Amino acid sequence: MATEGKVVEHPKKAFGWAARDPSGVLSPFNFSRRETGEKDVAFKVLYCGICHSDLHMAKNEWGTSFYPLVPGHELAGIVTEVGSKVEKFKVGDKVGVGYLIDSCRSCQDCNDNLENYCPKFVVTCGAKYRDGTVTYGGYSDSMVADEHFVIRIPDNIPLEFAGPLLCAGVTVYSPLRFFGLDKPGLHIGVVGLGGLGHMAVKFAKAFGANVTVISTSPNKEKEAIEHLGADSFLISSDPKQIQGAIGTLDGIIDTVSAVHPLLPMIGLLKSHGKLIMLGVIVQPLQLPEYTLIQGRKILAGSQVGGLKETQEMINFAAEHNVKPDIEVVPIDYVNTAMQRLAKGDVKYRFVIDIGNTLKPSS
Repeated sequence: MATEGKVVEHPKKAFGWAARDPSGVLSPFNFSRRETGEKDVAFKVLYCGICHSDLHMAKNEWGTSFYPLVPGHELAGIVTEVGSKVEKFKVGDKVGVGYLIDSCRSCQDCNDNLENYCPKFVVTCGAKYRDGTVTYGGYSDSMVADEHFVIRIPDNIPLEFAGPLLCAGVTVYSPLRFFGLDKPGLHIGVVGLGGLGHMAVKFAKAFGANVTVISTSPNKEKEAIEHLGADSFLISSDPKQIQGAIGTLDGIIDTVSAVHPLLPMIGLLKSHGKLIMLGVIVQPLQLPEYTLIQGRKILAGSQVGGLKETQEMINFAAEHNVKPDIEVVPIDYVNTAMQRLAKGDVKYRFVIDIGNTLKPSS
């Protein structure tokens, strides 16, 4: 059920595009942001990626949305003001904000730099701060955030590429690193070739892995191998292809959010192999335990990344020239972009050109 957030009039005028109801249709919206506190960084948003979860939130498909809802958690821009106690940033720096805008800062996960697993973490759009006010996302001209949740964008990453790295990038980087799938020479499978999947291929290749893309779409083979640099391609619905690759993969990053058979994926793993689930599937999984017991295999999950890990990821991306494939669009195209995203008609991430196309209404 959709609910209303606590509307508070802050001193700083802001402008963006918002959904007003579960139709998900976005239109111009005037609102406000808080003053820059002593540990806050304020920045002008120049680009914001469109993530599939923005579509879910705009339409209240998870039942947690607040209206008016300004989507966007893949922000990149330039610092305009810093608080008196800010230590890491100065005016003019290239910065970004990803999926998280706040957390409790005191639990074990927060102390371990895993704010993404904090029981009280706050997402950048469509949630509530601890004071009950609503978080407005990056389909807007400005952002204010505690410096802890702000990421420095390396100079050699153009800002239009930065936003998707802060969500899709760290979502695949984190499990590759945590589960030890970042070693040269490993054989890594990637299930699904969308916004997450194409980034998983790029990061796995940057780690020196041999990468196999696993997809239901035969027409993605050329793209996977010739454009993204994958080493091989399997059609998941072809029993002969799957059988021929049994026991060949050290790990699999599964990015698919729809119900799909997991038994064939587990069969592709070597002994001690790991199948990491990133897609949110509402239907409970059903799996014979023997498929895991035979070979001591692991079925695990992972969700975005902590702030330290996110900074590490984007530094690695800069060093290894890992960038998402994007289509830059103006803000007044955003509803069409959402419709195309729902159909999977994008390679592989829409990015809104906020700086050049978002103009305040009179």
